[in-house]
Amino acid sequence: MSKEKSLLPHTIALLDVMAKLRDPDSGCPWDIEQSFETIAPYTIEEAYEVADAIERKDTQALREELGDLLLQVVFHAQMAKDQDLFEFEDVAQVISQKMIDRHPHVFGDTTFETVEQQKAHWESLKQQEREQKSSHSVSAIDGVALALPALTRAEKIQKRAARVGFDWDELTPVLEKLDEELNELWQAASSQDEEAIADELGDLLFSVTNVARHMKVDPELALKKATAKFEARFRYIEKAIQSDGGELSEACAETMDRYWRRAKVEVS
Repeated sequence: MSKEKSLLPHTIALLDVMAKLRDPDSGCPWDIEQSFETIAPYTIEEAYEVADAIERKDTQALREELGDLLLQVVFHAQMAKDQDLFEFEDVAQVISQKMIDRHPHVFGDTTFETVEQQKAHWESLKQQEREQKSSHSVSAIDGVALALPALTRAEKIQKRAARVGFDWDELTPVLEKLDEELNELWQAASSQDEEAIADELGDLLFSVTNVARHMKVDPELALKKATAKFEARFRYIEKAIQSDGGELSEACAETMDRYWRRAKVEVS
């Protein structure tokens, strides 16, 4: 109970720190000149650092990174308060009410028979919220943040479209579409048209994301793991060549391939 009681003073202290940093007369010049637009990249970066700490299972770093992320929320809320838009308390109130509304099986009398029913109800509520926010015709793919990583955003857009039936029912045509896009990339490459190449490469990546979705694989995580695997193997090759008295930058393609094949065996 004592820990719960101590939350309020620390929260007030953090809000007070940010208010002082933003004070136009005595605050920090850098903090004063910031805007929603200039702070947004830092907010995204801090969210990634939270995810990185979780992946590394570093709970000490996680505590610190969550604090940095919370600071971003407080920073945005203070800027909004400076413009008489809203305050931190409004942010907390809105998300608290949203969680209550989205969990009627916890805070109300609603009962769901399956997890699928609960998910369907959740998505229905989110769609209603999007419709209430929008002043124009609502699309099934509205509300997917532009700032998301490209693979993640592509997957979310595809899932939204699939919910209204715009999807294949089986994997075969999805893989056939992937082959089609690869062939079109080959054709664009032969034409040496840079704009066409970029366009077809984007289509191919979108199709790869669609394959991942149908196979229930997170494309962002899959690429992350593949990159980490390449990184480990590349570092192995660097060390192996140096141990043999050579330098990677001076190795021929045949030598690199030989070490790469060894790395594939040694590094999973």
